[in-house]
Amino acid sequence: MPELQSGAPPRRLIVLAAVLAVALAVGVAVLSIVNRSQPGQPDNGPLALVPVPASQADSPECATLVPALPAQLISNGATLDRREIAEPAPPATVAWGAPDAIVLRCGLDRPPELTQTAQLRVVSGVQWLPVEGQGASTWYVVDRNVYIGLTVPDSAGTGPLQQVSDTVAATLKPVPLRF
Repeated sequence: MPELQSGAPPRRLIVLAAVLAVALAVGVAVLSIVNRSQPGQPDNGPLALVPVPASQADSPECATLVPALPAQLISNGATLDRREIAEPAPPATVAWGAPDAIVLRCGLDRPPELTQTAQLRVVSGVQWLPVEGQGASTWYVVDRNVYIGLTVPDSAGTGPLQQVSDTVAATLKPVPLRF
């Protein structure tokens, strides 16, 4: 009995096309995962930051502190490189790491959470006011001539806070707390 011609491509061609499509999809998925896990790779370019009130960002203290900050921070054993900040970049601001960046801002206005009953923490002789947020916390240096905020994701270890404390202690003199 002769085969009927239906006009459809041969069965082998359909199976081959399906196998190639699946192989291509798997290859793209694997390549995406491998590229995402490469250390030091920027995450979507410069980091965009929203402006916050920082009336002292152009102070001599910030001009001294910012260049003294380390080029890299250690967080949970991972080395985080300084990250480019998108223009217009806020003055006296530095960021490290991706995708969840650690951000330092110098010259901030006094945090409203700083009261006489606020629970402060001392790290390397620097007094910090921790303010918890959703997914990240901001730690404010409150015993220097300028207020400094260090925002760290909840997944970060204590290394960044320690390294920044060491730099603050070495570059800026302590002053009495201002409530």
